[in-house]
Amino acid sequence: MSGAGAPADQPFDCGDLSVGVVAAQWHTEVMDGLLAGARRALAAYSVTRVSEVRVPGTFELPVVAAELAREHDAVVALGVVVRGGTPHFEYVCSAATEGLTRVALDAATPVGFGVLTCDTDRQALDRAGLPGSSEDKGYQATAAALRTARTLKTLRAG
Repeated sequence: MSGAGAPADQPFDCGDLSVGVVAAQWHTEVMDGLLAGARRALAAYSVTRVSEVRVPGTFELPVVAAELAREHDAVVALGVVVRGGTPHFEYVCSAATEGLTRVALDAATPVGFGVLTCDTDRQALDRAGLPGSSEDKGYQATAAALRTARTLKTLRAG
């Protein structure tokens, strides 16, 4: 099970943080679940300053995440790529991963990686935080970004 070993989530107040959420539009049901999970995490961590934007697909996440990173304490990137019969899967997954990593490092802003890279639609649905899903990757990616943003604020405050 891919969720094995996940840390226990103990939300804390992040009401002083601003968060940008960028989500792809492909695979509507999965994306609706990921966004709902992100919203649940933002509420659990008391975040109210949120900018939410949609992009056509996962490939477009990094450029919008970079723009959001200019004005926010944390960014959450949500997308899904399901393997097909062409190399498209490898190209999009690699570009999104490398691009979002570059955004985080270049902007020194945490980017929650909520991009599902799955072999099947069923695997994506199982991770989307929907009723019956075994995991909630939208929530987890958001919690990770918030925890990292809090750590950075603490380090920067000395």
